[in-house]
Amino acid sequence: MQVISSKDNEIVKNIRKLKEKKYRDLENAYIIEGIKLVKEAIAENAKIRQIVMCEDFNDTVELDKDTLYEIARHNLVAVTKNVFNAITDVKTPQGIIAVIEKNGASENEADYSQDIIIALDDIQDPGNLGTILRTVDSANLKQIILSKNSADPYNPKVVRSTMGAIFRVNIIETENLQQELSKAQKNEFKVMVTSLDTKNSVYDVDYNKKVIVIGNEANGVSKEIQDMADEKVKIPMLGRTESLNASVAAGIMIYEYVRRKVAQ
Repeated sequence: MQVISSKDNEIVKNIRKLKEKKYRDLENAYIIEGIKLVKEAIAENAKIRQIVMCEDFNDTVELDKDTLYEIARHNLVAVTKNVFNAITDVKTPQGIIAVIEKNGASENEADYSQDIIIALDDIQDPGNLGTILRTVDSANLKQIILSKNSADPYNPKVVRSTMGAIFRVNIIETENLQQELSKAQKNEFKVMVTSLDTKNSVYDVDYNKKVIVIGNEANGVSKEIQDMADEKVKIPMLGRTESLNASVAAGIMIYEYVRRKVAQ
């Protein structure tokens, strides 16, 4: 196999561009890095456009023959260590990167057969977004609705923090969250928001056919979404803190749903 040694190679330049959101949107693709994520992508039949391996990959990571065979079946190129270091965003890279195609337009529709759907209203922190995606996946939920001004779910930091959940959760990016929630209401879902302006706690409501909206880290759920909500709930807190981290709040509500699910 030929080893690419120039940072000016077109393949290398195109992959480096995917570090920026505008190119991820333009190419409808994103980067994953590390053997665990690449193995997850293969196992989940993700749309792998290309795999890039560092020439000394086999010196840093031991892989079984089956995994090496699966990797080799894809569009595989090798690069020098110097070139790989120009691509990677990781301090101690494992020497393998893959380019993954995003979901198509046909997959950007909500599935109303599930019990609950999580919607995020302008979540800004990539770490929070990645953690929420991972939590959604842990509860065997298959989708999440993401408002236009939320963090980019294909940001490398988000992708890494999902620990593979990004391949199993359908990310429905919407230009207008209100319209998406109205569509859910027409499909017999109720919109439930977190709010301090209520006596109802997350333990007082049912979790059947609900869209649970998690708000922005600084401002919570927007007024427009609050006004259209069917239910408002709050997470009881015994201390003096008035609010929780967005991913923690999402986790509490998702696992209240899980608690009831396993108790049935």
